[in-house]
Amino acid sequence: MLRRFREFLTLFFISLLPFHALFVTAGTKLLLGPGHAPMPMLAVWKEGLLALICLIAFVEILRRITNYELRITNIIRCDLIDCLILALLALALFLPKTNFLFGFKYDFIPLIAFMILRRVEWSDHFKVRAESALLIVGGIVALYGIITFFLPEQFFYALGYSDAHSLYLPDGPLAAVQQISGTGIRRIQSTMSGPNQLGIWLLIPWSIGVVHLVRRKNALLEIYAVCTAVIGLGIILTFSRSAWIAAAVIGCVALYRVYARTMLTPKLFGAAWLLIFGVIIAAWLSPAVFVRSISLAGHIERPLQAINVIKNNPLGLGLGSAGPAANRTHDVCVFLSEGDDASWAAINTDLCVFAGKTQVTTGRACDCPLIPENWYLQIGAELGMAGFLLYLALIGSIFWRLRKIDVAFLMFLGIGIAALFLHAWEDAAVAYTGWIIIAGIIHPWFRKAPSSSSTSAGNTRI
Repeated sequence: MLRRFREFLTLFFISLLPFHALFVTAGTKLLLGPGHAPMPMLAVWKEGLLALICLIAFVEILRRITNYELRITNIIRCDLIDCLILALLALALFLPKTNFLFGFKYDFIPLIAFMILRRVEWSDHFKVRAESALLIVGGIVALYGIITFFLPEQFFYALGYSDAHSLYLPDGPLAAVQQISGTGIRRIQSTMSGPNQLGIWLLIPWSIGVVHLVRRKNALLEIYAVCTAVIGLGIILTFSRSAWIAAAVIGCVALYRVYARTMLTPKLFGAAWLLIFGVIIAAWLSPAVFVRSISLAGHIERPLQAINVIKNNPLGLGLGSAGPAANRTHDVCVFLSEGDDASWAAINTDLCVFAGKTQVTTGRACDCPLIPENWYLQIGAELGMAGFLLYLALIGSIFWRLRKIDVAFLMFLGIGIAALFLHAWEDAAVAYTGWIIIAGIIHPWFRKAPSSSSTSAGNTRI
């Protein structure tokens, strides 16, 4: 009974997570009026529900111990993955704690939930339903995003979004839209907090859909094909280059794993080269969309800045000193190209605006956050070289354990690739969904034999 209730609650949880930003934005406006930052009481529902799921799992473990179904030594037994997470946590506790709580929320709550939830059993029935639910929800979220691509900005204002487009303001509501710099092209963010967050989360249902389409062994293949096509279009309209790269890699790897020993392999490599050539042509024809000089410069300069921070602070700056946690405690900094019109900055005193390397706003020194644009380097800046190496070992260990599980491997691969260019694990929908899925697969002490139904399905289960 407890397991069924936990699995139902988890299914409900991961299905609601992508709607969190929309729910909190609209709820805050409804309760407080326009122009307010997200209400903390609304924003923490996801952590509260995750805590309840983990509590139920803990009660399950205790009941199995008292019923002599499970030895206590199995509970406290740690494999390599557990040891690496505990080592990272010990390192974080040892370092300075200037912004510890925010850093802990982003870096460790998903990992601790993973450690707890991997110690309980997850039924094959749950995994099948989780795949279907995530794919259908992904189609709904992507479809809503596609529709909003054509709606006027007043629609978003009515829901409680801010009119400060393309800006993140910690003390204000989410921006209604984000645009590609130097163009009027809108990037869809659907129900989520931004286009990058949307694109990365869509990699999860994209992985599910691609695997089923490639293997063609699902009774609902037509529905899966429609949902996957809508999700693919949604990823394109996010204009998130990191999500584009990850989605392309997921598709190529899925095809290769199925057809690696067939005559189709040369054709697959030819198609891959054709895709690369097409991207190069598109970047040449429309550099404002595909290259984006300001953004590209940031993706080069900020990781280099983080590498210098790690070099100069090999022990680390402490949890929350870099990445999304730092955004909450530092000035909002906007970087423009040399010669761009910055006259609007005079009336936005809360912003720190730079034209090239020159600060445009005057009257105070700006304290910009350290944003490495790379999740691995963020961990390195926070936890030092030791933390950086431990985290890489953790990711490598999980990849090794997932190597034969199609959907989970591709999902983790896609997010891992996006993390090279963005803070991919910052969004709760990505982090909690991803680590819960992995927790249902990588158990520390027992391995259930696959059922006949899952075996016949071609090993596509999460």
